[in-house]
Amino acid sequence: MLIYKILLPNEWAEFQAAGRFDGSLFDRDSGFIHCSSRAQVPGTAARVFGEQPLLVVVTLDASMLGDVLRWEEAPSGGSYPHVYAALPAEAVSGVYHIAGAARVDEELPTE
Repeated sequence: MLIYKILLPNEWAEFQAAGRFDGSLFDRDSGFIHCSSRAQVPGTAARVFGEQPLLVVVTLDASMLGDVLRWEEAPSGGSYPHVYAALPAEAVSGVYHIAGAARVDEELPTE
């Protein structure tokens, strides 16, 4: 199973340099790294990153995350994947550079 993390280009550069992603400021304030299922990615992109001109969406192999991955109910409804540890580079199975939130659904492959 794959889960998805939407990053800004500078966050992706930091992820690559460090070999891990410790989360955005919002993630760290929340106490976990916010991720999405494939079906949730377009809505998350529009809601959170709607004004950003370039996004990097990484696919993560959920089986490599073990018990630090938890599916939890969001206040707005729905169960979302939350990761309670840094994302390791080894879990990344795909990287997509996308020109804005409106293009996410058409540019990401379906599972």
